[in-house]
Amino acid sequence: MIARPDGRRHGKLPTGRRTAPARGYSAVMDATRTTILIRPVRPEEFEALGELTVAAYRGLPNRLEDEGGYDRQLRDVAKRAETSSVLVATTLAGELLGGVNYVSGPEDPYSEELREGEAGMRMLAVDPAHQGRGVGRALTQACLDCARAAGRKRLVLHTGHWMPNAIGLYEGIGFVRAPEIDFSPAPGIDLIAYSFVLPASALTPE
Repeated sequence: MIARPDGRRHGKLPTGRRTAPARGYSAVMDATRTTILIRPVRPEEFEALGELTVAAYRGLPNRLEDEGGYDRQLRDVAKRAETSSVLVATTLAGELLGGVNYVSGPEDPYSEELREGEAGMRMLAVDPAHQGRGVGRALTQACLDCARAAGRKRLVLHTGHWMPNAIGLYEGIGFVRAPEIDFSPAPGIDLIAYSFVLPASALTPE
């Protein structure tokens, strides 16, 4: 179940950094009954989220070498937050659990060839100490909420075969393969695409 801090059922999460609620909204993770808060990242969290993101990616099985300085991109949360929407998951006490880039549309500088009417998400990361507890699912759902609130037709993401846990998460939520938009950002790195269609009767958070 996803609920606002006042205890009422959550409807929509506004899009973008400038329109997101300052307090965010809470999500109860069924696996541990731990309540987490999802909200825009704060400047004092930039460095910590960058290190958390790099640590999460370095912990992937069969991780590829750091092609093109991707670790630097993962660390540079400040730059991402300037032009895109970075959301974080925290405990109610403020402990940082993970983060994600919500990409609002093709005009977003972090868009991976999004088309009109599409939104995306990138750089989903969960602190290795808190993985498997529903944090990634809550962050993904927040991106779906943003896309639905903005009237987007679908949310698109790219991942890799070396990220089986992420693939299982996305497929469990309802994302489906979109092989027509697979692409390779660098030699030897083949990214596979997934999409979630958001019609007027889109999925209601549970």
